[in-house]
Amino acid sequence: MEAIQMTNTEREKLNKLSSEILDSCIAVHKEMGPGLLESVYEFALLKEFELRNIKARNRIGLELNYKGEPTGKFYEIDILVEDEIIIELKAVETMHPLYDAQVISYLRLSNKRLAFLVNFNVPLLKDGFKRFVNNF
Repeated sequence: MEAIQMTNTEREKLNKLSSEILDSCIAVHKEMGPGLLESVYEFALLKEFELRNIKARNRIGLELNYKGEPTGKFYEIDILVEDEIIIELKAVETMHPLYDAQVISYLRLSNKRLAFLVNFNVPLLKDGFKRFVNNF
């Protein structure tokens, strides 16, 4: 996959959307608190995006292709915001490096520019929020 240069306008748009995503995640965390199932946060976050008029879809299939050929292997993105930004949700005690690899894989396979790994099982959400970039 070839990297396409990003314009300043596109970068500004994604940065503004990133800020809205962080604010939305904080709102959900404040409302729900830590310690619940990942699916609870997923549906609450989708509702928060809806309330803010942000387009988001969940459970997006992502097919693995090798040398332009489909392999029949699919992965699942938790949430895709405005068809631009991937959000991978967790509700775990300890973050494992495998989760980083998961997000990086999704970014590269989908050729998206930004992704967030969000662990809601923390006292302060900022401690569970991690940003990943791909040709940003």
